[in-house]
Amino acid sequence: MRKPMYLSVLFVWIFLLSVHAQTNPPALGTITEAGLTRDLYALADAHFRGRSAGTIDELKASAWLAEQYRSIGLEPAGDDGTYLQFFNMIRNRVAATSAISINGNPMALWDQIAVAQMAHTHIKGEIHYLGNAADIDYATVDVKGKIVALEANPEGINLDISLPTWRYNRSVLMKYGSQLIKKGAIAILFVADRVADDSWNDAVENFKRGSYDIEGGPNTTVTTTVPVLWVHESFKNELEKKPAILDANIILDHFDYPSVNIIGKIKGTDPQLSKEYLVYSGHQDAHGVRDIIKGDSIYYGADDNASVDVAMLAIARAFKKNPGKRSVLFVIQGAEERGLVGSRWFVGHPTVPLESMVAVLNGDMIGRNYPDSAALLGVQPPHRSSLDLVNMALEANQEGPKFKLDTEWDKASHKEGWFFRSDHLSYVRKGIPSLMYSTLLHPDYHTPQDNAQNIDYAKLKKMTEWMYRTGWKVANAPNRPQPEPGFHLER
Repeated sequence: MRKPMYLSVLFVWIFLLSVHAQTNPPALGTITEAGLTRDLYALADAHFRGRSAGTIDELKASAWLAEQYRSIGLEPAGDDGTYLQFFNMIRNRVAATSAISINGNPMALWDQIAVAQMAHTHIKGEIHYLGNAADIDYATVDVKGKIVALEANPEGINLDISLPTWRYNRSVLMKYGSQLIKKGAIAILFVADRVADDSWNDAVENFKRGSYDIEGGPNTTVTTTVPVLWVHESFKNELEKKPAILDANIILDHFDYPSVNIIGKIKGTDPQLSKEYLVYSGHQDAHGVRDIIKGDSIYYGADDNASVDVAMLAIARAFKKNPGKRSVLFVIQGAEERGLVGSRWFVGHPTVPLESMVAVLNGDMIGRNYPDSAALLGVQPPHRSSLDLVNMALEANQEGPKFKLDTEWDKASHKEGWFFRSDHLSYVRKGIPSLMYSTLLHPDYHTPQDNAQNIDYAKLKKMTEWMYRTGWKVANAPNRPQPEPGFHLER
């Protein structure tokens, strides 16, 4: 007897629904746009004053995140039975007691003159004016033992990059000043061109902060003896006087600065696989209170990187409801904006064995730009640390959000070097397969306009789901993702 047509159609629908259910992690429905919105508005609120690393504001935000871990039900995985892993950053900065004068006239630090490269030194002597940086014959110029001044020039410097006002002064130093230092100059004064003068406020905010590092890092002590100074374009005539005299007594402060990682875990269900960990990674710090842009001075860090922090909270709720076979470690690192400091500390002082970490899914900025596009870094050699992990992430994208994936930003040739600018790098360098999820840069990056109002919450939900889908695959795969044979980063 022939089955009625409606029964055949019903069986097909039942089959299709069962296949769809198999591709969806069981707790996918716990990730909601409303929940992400609520958490992000709380974390990127003015109350936390931009969560600058090493400040009470970062510590307050970290306490808030730890409380979210507790309310979700994560097990503490920090130090001493807590969610927190404190560490000290070693900070060097120019002291307010420093004094600089030119031709006997005291120069107001940061307003009239800025210290771009620190040195604990007292230098007094004649300034030798070399002219425009682009016109100097660096092969023959004699600067050994001299204080030199030169005019900055943007020729050959790429300004089509993110944060050009933050990075221009360093680019000028690398292009021109480094050659003079190698030839024996004992101090360098750059006369700002129009680009540098327009960048003055942003650059000075970075100069003021000095350098940060952890014990054993390259920036724990100031090894240079060559100070690099900047003056405004309007000061050129004063330097051209003969003789022009610099008297610079630069004093450095050197002290410890606290920061913290927030770490929680969910135990896996398999007796053996639960000894291994899938790691979700993000960072809580932003840039605090700086110069005013469009009427605001709080750098809220909503996309960078509260978007990932709240995604991790949503994913934690999902795994808490339905744990995977492997355990899951949630690590929100401090002081990423100071040079990946928190993640470098964590991999050097892990609270679970490094060899138990099977994969790291790191996020950095996942809530802006076109709603149908995203980027996954760590897919292309030489950045690909595990083909197995890449395939899981790509499959998860096809099963869920179906983002059009940008392939340019993962290339070794990309001008931004984006792969080297987030916390997954610390894990990759330890041989742990890692990926970075991002929706990439935008004009509000590192400005007060990176605020909660400007997040695309529908897109943030899709990015969160993608990271969860990938993690569900990793947490339940019979075998851990295998590292890429011969893996070696280009730098």
